[in-house]
Amino acid sequence: MAVFYNTHTLPEFSKAVLTVGTFDGVHQGHKAILQEVVSHAHKVGGESILITFDPHPRNLLFPDQPLGIITPLASKVSLVQATGIDHIIVVPFTREFANLTAREYIEQFLVSLFHPHSIVIGYDHRFGHDRQGNIDMLKQYAVDYNYELIEIREQLIDEAAVSSTRIRNAITAGKIEEAAHMLGCDYSLKGTVVHGNKLGRTIGYPTANLQPADPEQIIPAIGIYAIRARHDGVLLDGMLSIGYNPTVTDKKELRIEANLFDFDRDIYGDELELIFVKRLRGEQKFASLDALTQQLHQDKVDTLRVLASKLLP
Repeated sequence: MAVFYNTHTLPEFSKAVLTVGTFDGVHQGHKAILQEVVSHAHKVGGESILITFDPHPRNLLFPDQPLGIITPLASKVSLVQATGIDHIIVVPFTREFANLTAREYIEQFLVSLFHPHSIVIGYDHRFGHDRQGNIDMLKQYAVDYNYELIEIREQLIDEAAVSSTRIRNAITAGKIEEAAHMLGCDYSLKGTVVHGNKLGRTIGYPTANLQPADPEQIIPAIGIYAIRARHDGVLLDGMLSIGYNPTVTDKKELRIEANLFDFDRDIYGDELELIFVKRLRGEQKFASLDALTQQLHQDKVDTLRVLASKLLP
């Protein structure tokens, strides 16, 4: 699969079969749509293409109403690759691009750059400045520019839209297993290991503190989680705290702290991926460090039990 991060160096595609969308999460509904694109490309002997955007259009157009990202760009590319799509075009979403009229979007973007054989799109797809373009307009131009327009089934589009909203809601509520079911894989968060207050090591539970790589990605609900972590390609069992450490500080600074089992290496500055398996409990304020330590003992027991019943990804 080839990935292009701008539209200036695109090759000449052969019988391009394309679809357009943010595809955040690349969940089960999205995969079904992409499979239709791949299937049609095989049918006509063409190349399948996903056109997506970065940053998310909503976050540029409505900065005061940011939309939490389910899947950062690098993860999205990896997940799309697994669907069999031939090419991903990541279009930089700028004000200039957003100001294209619907006609300019069709003529100067879709037709001029891709010369599509087929466009696979949903009944509710909107495009161009002020979202003035729609599927009826694409149908009108199909005759002039000799492309086939394939409308994705309404049920499939509705399921995909509902799933994206439900996944976001599930993650923010800490319903990690529900989110994983809709995603078709466990939710994960990547970032860099940074220095913390080092309190954990004094009570026998040293932690790796994570600074998320994408500040727009959704952070799951505050609480304690059973996790797996990937470091240098190796999967590690562990438990994770997302919260404010109310037992030891009054600061309202959100921390993401992973205690990795049977692991004692200096990994400051390294990339770490946290793979969420199950939320164990909410955050609590304990009367003493001894009480906190006792609870951490129990959390580890609970985590090991959860992970023992969970197949490796």
